[in-house]
Amino acid sequence: MHDHHPPIYDVIIAGAGPVGLFLACELRLSNLSVLVLERAEDPDSPLKRLPFGMRGLSAPTLEAFYRRGLLEEFVAAQRAEDAASKTATHTHWNQQPRRPAGHFAGIQFYHDDIDITKWPYRLPSPAGTSVAVALETLETVLARRACSLGAEIQRGFGVEDFLASDDGVSVRAGEKTFRGRWLVGCDGGRSSIRKAGGFEFVGTDPEFTGYSVEVEITGPDALRPGRHYTPTGMYTYARPGTIAMVEFDGGAFHRLQPITLEHVQAVLRRVSGTDVTLTHLRSATTWTDRAYQVTAYRKGRVLLAGDAAHIHSPLGGQGLNLGIGDAMNLGWKLASTIRGDAPAGLLDSYQAERHPVGMGILDWSRAQVALMRPTPSTRALEAVIRDLIGTRDGATYFAERVWGVSLRYDLGGSHPLVGRSVPDFELVDGTKVGSLLREGNGLLLDFDRSASLEALSSGWRKRVTYVAGDAKDRLGLRAVLVRPDGVVAWTSESAADDEEAVQAISRWFGEPEDAGGSAR
Repeated sequence: MHDHHPPIYDVIIAGAGPVGLFLACELRLSNLSVLVLERAEDPDSPLKRLPFGMRGLSAPTLEAFYRRGLLEEFVAAQRAEDAASKTATHTHWNQQPRRPAGHFAGIQFYHDDIDITKWPYRLPSPAGTSVAVALETLETVLARRACSLGAEIQRGFGVEDFLASDDGVSVRAGEKTFRGRWLVGCDGGRSSIRKAGGFEFVGTDPEFTGYSVEVEITGPDALRPGRHYTPTGMYTYARPGTIAMVEFDGGAFHRLQPITLEHVQAVLRRVSGTDVTLTHLRSATTWTDRAYQVTAYRKGRVLLAGDAAHIHSPLGGQGLNLGIGDAMNLGWKLASTIRGDAPAGLLDSYQAERHPVGMGILDWSRAQVALMRPTPSTRALEAVIRDLIGTRDGATYFAERVWGVSLRYDLGGSHPLVGRSVPDFELVDGTKVGSLLREGNGLLLDFDRSASLEALSSGWRKRVTYVAGDAKDRLGLRAVLVRPDGVVAWTSESAADDEEAVQAISRWFGEPEDAGGSAR
């Protein structure tokens, strides 16, 4: 007998990039059935390897991976990759006397200028503030984790169209139809889910075409290594043949025709002002500073995350981090909604929290473009920003933004920690809070071991882990409620107010389990 009824998945995810794979991991923590559909038959691509595949991971991303027990895997996998390819030191910013901490429109700031005492609510953590990893390593580790957790990944199935109703979504990919309760588009900047769903996509059009190329050069000394602003654009060169360059042509060349050796040489000559000769084009890709965002991250049972929801230039490497942040924010909220124990409006908080963050990153990338235009007034402005970024306060401000340390959701609490990432409190027994979030539950940290707090939290014990015990540095707090995504939802500085604690837990975790808050 053949079963003619295909399975109905809790969630179908379009796209097996880092965002789709990490979201699949998050949903599997709640035992939901998850299908990931990916257009590409083979995940392998030279653009995912070094040097072009290098991605800087910011503090919120590193914290997300640390809290889910993934960080050590990434670091080990990247070390092995670096050792095998010997490329770890090829980038021009690794060959400097001072340790660079990031850049804004190519203007670097340095670790020794940053004043970390300005961030009193950050405690030492294995997560750190920035790490570089190859996209290939990232996807390999995330795919392995998603599969080990029981997610299903089908490659060679690009979602073409879907039909959504009040109780589910029917998805067409190639010759096959898949059915799910919910659909999440993590299918990149040219998202077919976004287009098929008629999501409104608004923003600003490109000013330039960017090129990342690996070439062979006659006389590699014809170009000076490092980053250079010129009267016609900007280029960065690392020997022997890695070049990134920007030509202010309104994005005219991007994706319109194949990238040839002759074209790359012509652009490089225009931008660098030299008569450099290229003999071989190994690999090349183009990009622009087009900055667009959907007005709504959700339509009924269809949601968007990552580049499907927002696109911008890769300057400063914010895009991947923004997408991982979307997945970390959405996963537990969608899971709670599907399980049936979500409080009213929980899923709406995904849009309320992530849309403003996306808007801020788009503006950050636009500001960098404004500082790169090849005009005398822009060069004058760039000199002012360069002076500012070289000061202690300036470097600290830029680090805060680039590293994601300043991220805070407006959750309405009066304490400065509410809405921020939970500090990695170390309990007196040596346990770190980051390790207590692996299962994807909420946490109620009770530093005072209050019997009443323990009693009231028992109503949510399947969703909120109660942890009693003092911390080596409790930052003046007596109790802290942490959401599954590691965001502080509530704090208490005085003897815990039980009524306030109940309201805080109910706001994020719904009704107590013994009051009809059903587990599926």
